[in-house]
Amino acid sequence: MPEARLENGIPRTAGWFVVNARDAPWMHNDMRSLCRFGGEGEAHFDDLGIGLYWIQPGKPMAMYHHEAGQEDFLVLRGRCLLVVEGQERLLETWDLFHSPPRTPHTILATGDQPALILAVGARKEKGSVRYPADETARRHGAGVDRDTASPDDAYARFGPPQAGPAPDIFRTS
Repeated sequence: MPEARLENGIPRTAGWFVVNARDAPWMHNDMRSLCRFGGEGEAHFDDLGIGLYWIQPGKPMAMYHHEAGQEDFLVLRGRCLLVVEGQERLLETWDLFHSPPRTPHTILATGDQPALILAVGARKEKGSVRYPADETARRHGAGVDRDTASPDDAYARFGPPQAGPAPDIFRTS
């Protein structure tokens, strides 16, 4: 297997590669900062999604949702509140949340420091994500008013993501 060709931290050809999170592309909006690892075109990750989420206190990592593939989340830094199946669970640094397929969930940063979360998910069915209305998620600002399958509708209030540099936590002196 050849080494992939990277441009601006994005794999452009199939193959193995190494990229540092501070050099990978980051997207920012009023909800979160997100670094999705994965390529484009022939280098696209077809089976696995992987990303880092930098979340400010009180903000959700995603809208309350479920999808066809399993997802797993490892809290690398900070304190979080997990909302799963309408229930609340506290998460601390090094806690792992495993979400089987079609399990509604979201995670919010709590406390006075941002949270850093590593997310990994199986890519089973394109377009399988659903956003069910849930009172617990809505109470935390992470839920929709009515069930929807539209990410555009679910995320509209946070504004479009804008490309930008990695959060300060990834910068070295």
